[in-house]
Amino acid sequence: MKPIGHRKEVMQVLGILGRDAETLCDDVAAQLDGTVAVIQTEKIPERTVTTAHDVSSSITTRYDLADDGRWHASGESYDVVDILDELSTTVDYTLVIGSSNARIPTVLLDTAVTDIDPNSSHVVLTAETAATVDTEEVVTAVETAEPHIALSTLIERVKTSSHADRAGAIATFTGRVRARDTDDDPKTVRLRFETYDSVADDRMRKIESELTQRDGVYAVELFHRTGVINNGEDIVFVVVLAGHREEAFETVSDGIDRLKAEVPIFKHETTIEEDFWVHERN
Repeated sequence: MKPIGHRKEVMQVLGILGRDAETLCDDVAAQLDGTVAVIQTEKIPERTVTTAHDVSSSITTRYDLADDGRWHASGESYDVVDILDELSTTVDYTLVIGSSNARIPTVLLDTAVTDIDPNSSHVVLTAETAATVDTEEVVTAVETAEPHIALSTLIERVKTSSHADRAGAIATFTGRVRARDTDDDPKTVRLRFETYDSVADDRMRKIESELTQRDGVYAVELFHRTGVINNGEDIVFVVVLAGHREEAFETVSDGIDRLKAEVPIFKHETTIEEDFWVHERN
């Protein structure tokens, strides 16, 4: 499901999982029109260290795992999402090899040797081997996949405002999935958000436009993810570029309040005890 509040100039992400994933990755990267990064989340035994760092001219960055399981160039505390966030403002495409845990659109090769459900909502294409895949189909899957939007994506976007030289403040809000309100509450495992995309997008664009008309406010970006979002993950961002901090803080607060009140987004909550639609409880 597409997130709402995204526009052009975003990074497209696709996972490739299964036997010969690396071969398919290199073939697809060579056909993408733009800068490409590759994240390899598992060691491939038959690939030598020397070969592991030979990258085609179409690939600008490659993140690999070392023999001890730590990330090359990124630090052992990084995970896939951290690296995607870092890359989101610098490359056009990122291909992820071998990660079945990241919630990203995925091409699944040889379903018998993977632990991911081929019927999962984020599996966009399946095939028995890399050799049987139509590479053009995979390229299309990359181009049309859900883009990766990070807070940094939106911050860089507002900085491109024609009034940026008059702005002395950027204020942001990040909403995330909390485990519980009090110690007595059952723990929330995940949330699922659904919406009528065109209606929600139109409402968000209207809110952005109206907030940007305020004196001293030069750019506003609203973004809300849809689909399944796990405990601790980010849900919603509000970013405001303004002349001073007072206008920035006030507009961020009004932005999230209006988004929650005016944009039709439906929340389904899963706790350790039950599942329910939140609007049916209110």
